[in-house]
Amino acid sequence: MLMKQEITFRTIFSYYWKQAKKYPKTGMLVFVLYGIGIVLTDTLSPLVYKEIIDVLSGGVESGIEKTLTLLVGLLVGMSLLYNIAFRLADYCMVYFQSNVLKNIADYTFQELHKHSYTFFSNNFSGSLVTKAKRFSRSFETIHDQMTFSFLMQGIKIVGAMGVMFFLIPLIGFVYVLWLVLYFTLIAFFVRWKLPYDKKEAEADSHVTARYADTITNALAVKMFASRTREYASFQDITQDEESKRRKAWNIHNIQMLVQGMLFFVLETAILIFAVWAWYEGKITVGTVVLLQIYVIATFGAVWNFGRSIMEVSKSLADAKEMVEIFEQCPDIQDADHPEASRIQKGHIVFRDISFSYEKKQDAIFQQFSFEIKPGEKIGLIGHSGAGKTTITKLLLRFSDISSGSIEIDGQNIQSLRQEDLRKNISYVPQEPLLFHRSIRENIAYGKPTATNEEIEMVAQKARAHDFISRLPKGYDTLVGERGVKLSGGERQRVAIARAMLKDAPILILDEATSSLDSMSERYIQEALDELMKGKTVIVVAHRLSTIQKMDRIVVIEMGDIVEEGTHKELLNHKGVYAEFWNQQAGGFLMEGGGP
Repeated sequence: MLMKQEITFRTIFSYYWKQAKKYPKTGMLVFVLYGIGIVLTDTLSPLVYKEIIDVLSGGVESGIEKTLTLLVGLLVGMSLLYNIAFRLADYCMVYFQSNVLKNIADYTFQELHKHSYTFFSNNFSGSLVTKAKRFSRSFETIHDQMTFSFLMQGIKIVGAMGVMFFLIPLIGFVYVLWLVLYFTLIAFFVRWKLPYDKKEAEADSHVTARYADTITNALAVKMFASRTREYASFQDITQDEESKRRKAWNIHNIQMLVQGMLFFVLETAILIFAVWAWYEGKITVGTVVLLQIYVIATFGAVWNFGRSIMEVSKSLADAKEMVEIFEQCPDIQDADHPEASRIQKGHIVFRDISFSYEKKQDAIFQQFSFEIKPGEKIGLIGHSGAGKTTITKLLLRFSDISSGSIEIDGQNIQSLRQEDLRKNISYVPQEPLLFHRSIRENIAYGKPTATNEEIEMVAQKARAHDFISRLPKGYDTLVGERGVKLSGGERQRVAIARAMLKDAPILILDEATSSLDSMSERYIQEALDELMKGKTVIVVAHRLSTIQKMDRIVVIEMGDIVEEGTHKELLNHKGVYAEFWNQQAGGFLMEGGGP
């Protein structure tokens, strides 16, 4: 998979902007209302306090009561307006952020699932979930910092700077020079820290991935008594994360030290100048107090501004991992102008196809051709790696061929939308794919509109109704992650019931009865015989007893068809299939050798 472009801050912001611009009025009101509140409290209020102090310091004079009453009333009015503006802004903020976060989550979910089966096979599920959550959380952090730091602190800084220029131009000029030096240093620290933030985020994803991997395979950890070994391995991973986190955090500590020194120098210089200017009679007591109010307020603003820049930088580093996935071009894509599906009969033709999983690997298939007639039942056998399961994956477009074509009812499957193709194929894999939802939801997954009667009917045909009825909550019983609360045979029967309910014209069974005992297999086989009627069926099997009744059995070795015919014909031929049959051990094809 190739990156479309280099991942820059602008690229990351563009993904957030796609969602934020859906709420332009609310988003703008957030900034306007908070901005009004900050101007009232942090820029204008200190000027009123200055006038009050100057009035009081001048002693009791005629008309002082009226002046003080006016000034105090002005402060009260400003405070009231500030509270109104901030409370309205709070409501706008909640509406805006809540909706944008929902849209970001929806968009992330949609974009992730555009990727192919191969993509998910190559990435830890826990790591993908962490990246997705971190991408949403990063927007919240960035927007908070833009609102409560860049906007509010920026208004404080600009307002204080304007007043300083107006009252004492020299101090205003020094203050501007100091700000230029300060933000130049902040930019340096951001560039220095960003690669370390990226490494810290990657290490965190690695820790989460290992967490998910061991929890998902908790049974294997216990069965192999490997808790101590896994713990030691996990410690190595968290140690790597700790090292990268410490380096990133220590750069932040150095930044804090430099900021503190800059603040100390400027505050001391302004205080000394203000006292000297008052002593010389150049400024009033109120002006001295006003300068200190602005210095203290803007120091806090500038300090928060610098910290916020680092927070935004870290959030962008966190978001970058998810954006890298967005920027990947899915290896399986729909046609620009897909055709409407005309699949009805299930006539399948593999026409001179070539395929390999990696470009550098030897081809699994080379100029391979294969036809399955409408309604024909085909059994595929061969040793592991022969290409049996690959045929089903290519038919489902989990992978794409490099040349040739695969057609169903005369349509090239690459001309169809992937969803339209897969809606016409029922697939029951060796490992049942169950959601951590109720049994009812799992069975109805292939047909969401199914009634309870339809669900129970297919469950009875799949010999699943009896065990479901014995469960405490029956069809409403949650099956656990990947169906862990059910036995292997129970999971398989639920999966078979789901395929029955989908009722697609093409049925693929990939070792679909391998998890069943002999008695359950016999019951399921009866149900499958009923399910197969009128459908094109492909059965991949190592247990040869499951394919004896197939219309045709195809033996594949090294990507080629070496033999085909009915069970009886192949036994009489005494070729590869007959040798496989003689190698049966408990009904399974021996995997180690070949004829």
